Amino acid sequence: PSERIQKVLAAAGFGSRRACETLVTEGHVSVNGRTLRVLPALVDPKVDKIFVDRKPIRPERLAYYLLHKPRGVLCTNNDPSGRTRAVDLMTGVRLRLFPVGRLDADSAGLLIMTNDGELTQKLTHPRFQTPKTYRVEIVGSPSAASIEKLRRGVRLAEGRTSPAEIKVIHKDRGMAVLDITLREGRNREIRRMLLRLGHKVRRLVRTRIGKLTTRKLPSGAYRALTTAEVKYLYRLAERSTKGRDETAARGPRKIGRAHV
Repeated sequence: PSERIQKVLAAAGFGSRRACETLVTEGHVSVNGRTLRVLPALVDPKVDKIFVDRKPIRPERLAYYLLHKPRGVLCTNNDPSGRTRAVDLMTGVRLRLFPVGRLDADSAGLLIMTNDGELTQKLTHPRFQTPKTYRVEIVGSPSAASIEKLRRGVRLAEGRTSPAEIKVIHKDRGMAVLDITLREGRNREIRRMLLRLGHKVRRLVRTRIGKLTTRKLPSGAYRALTTAEVKYLYRLAERSTKGRDETAARGPRKIGRAHV
């Protein structure tokens, strides 16, 4: 698979993509012995020999973390307004990380942060259906009929949602707390499902992705994934995309303890 040369250079720590474009146009970069000066240029970092000022580039080591995102933090690496981003909470990590998928700014909870583009692509594939569980506090007390509608699927503008697992944690006249488990990830899906049934969400926290949880991980904190957890994510992703992703048959890449 080919990538733009500036993306490969940025991932190897040579600055922003714009700065890496300048490196190319000023003649500092060569690929397979030929100096590049013109963009766009596509390379395969696993095959091509890429040099900057006659020194071979070394891709960043792969890294995998769990982050407990607080409410109000953005899942983007580019915010012109200067608001707090998920990557800003990864203090002490000097790698270029990005979140796998998104939680809207009003929601909190579990995020996977990595620089592994291959795993990210698999985990965000439309067929990836690992269950994700959310603790949701809502206005009002849902009826048994409303709970059953959530379980069967709610009709939204783009179609009916997939069946959900619902567990009532607490309920009284003015509010309720539910655990909702979904296997799909439409934009603001839970909020829209509940609003469709007349219940506004007060608080939403993603507590689980597969078997990964926020347990012992305070809001705003992060931890490295273990090697076993990374391999677990690869197995989940490859099962979900089997038959659609030719790289799945190769299995997870070898991951050393130093990579997590």
